[in-house]
Amino acid sequence: MGMKLSRFNFELPEELLAEYPAANRDESRLMVLNRKEQTIEHKTFKDFKDYLDEDDVLVLNNTKVFPARLFGNKEKTGARIEVFLLRELNKETRLWDVLVDPARKIRIGNKLYFGEDDSLVAEVIDNTTSRGRTLRFLFDGPYEEFRKKLTELGETPLPKYIKREVEPEDKERYQTIFAKNEGAVAAPTAGLHFSKHLLKRLEIKGVHFAEVTLHVGLGTFSSVEVEDLSKHKMDSEEIQINKTAEDIINNAITEKRRICAVGTTAMRALESSVSSNGTLNAYEGWTNKFIFPPYDFSIANMMVTNFHTPRSTLMMMVSAFAGHDFVRRAYEEAIKEKYRFYTYGDAMLII
Repeated sequence: MGMKLSRFNFELPEELLAEYPAANRDESRLMVLNRKEQTIEHKTFKDFKDYLDEDDVLVLNNTKVFPARLFGNKEKTGARIEVFLLRELNKETRLWDVLVDPARKIRIGNKLYFGEDDSLVAEVIDNTTSRGRTLRFLFDGPYEEFRKKLTELGETPLPKYIKREVEPEDKERYQTIFAKNEGAVAAPTAGLHFSKHLLKRLEIKGVHFAEVTLHVGLGTFSSVEVEDLSKHKMDSEEIQINKTAEDIINNAITEKRRICAVGTTAMRALESSVSSNGTLNAYEGWTNKFIFPPYDFSIANMMVTNFHTPRSTLMMMVSAFAGHDFVRRAYEEAIKEKYRFYTYGDAMLII
């Protein structure tokens, strides 16, 4: 039996779950883990620029979060139903995979009405998918109008642990400043710490930026239910790595420069498209790659990430990159020093 789920359990005090982002993006705290020296430093995210040199590469996930949470009412009873859009299955027929809450109240054939004037209607056509339900939106207009309507009625999909109402600033802060390809239902959170000013400073220093896309789905956050990690199946997520990113990254590999993956999602995108000789291939498709210890990384040799929740696949990847015992020690220190965890929390840099 390989690595066990129970090895990733720890007590996380609830007050350390960050409900709000830091006042400024680059002013969150930064814990720096040096794998070679096995040292831990405490910095501010602005200090990140000091750890990269000219011609190093920063790999950014440019996915953009869409307003995936809708609130509607069930026909006849008027019961309030939350619908979380997971994945578009078919543009022409307006089919979507969704999660519904409360799930027990929804049956095949039920209609749901959205908007004050019930301007958007959906019908439940499948109740048995592994991810929840399949809805068909009954919308006659062109596709662009339909998407506009979803955006208008949708809400920023903050994770469930944030108990407060969504506020206007969340629309901007739950999005990286380099987000451009819409398709994620959750933000690639390590990227939230980068401000325009910090990226400019890195650019002036001569750091290269390589953009990849991994549309974060709920697979990234799904809980692991099996003790033997080799039995866990990740939900697939869509990735795009273009020729430009491939060239920038492979040049850095050839020149033995450092490559820093910003976030577990950027890291998964890279590791999902490695050639047999350890370089990166341009790729467009899906990945269900699950990275847990022990694992040999092929592309990036530095990583920025947030502090993750117990038993999460994200913490498992970080442990694979930095070493399980070292990460346990860092997390103990983070709890002692009251670092903020999860989506709007503080950052970790592993070098």
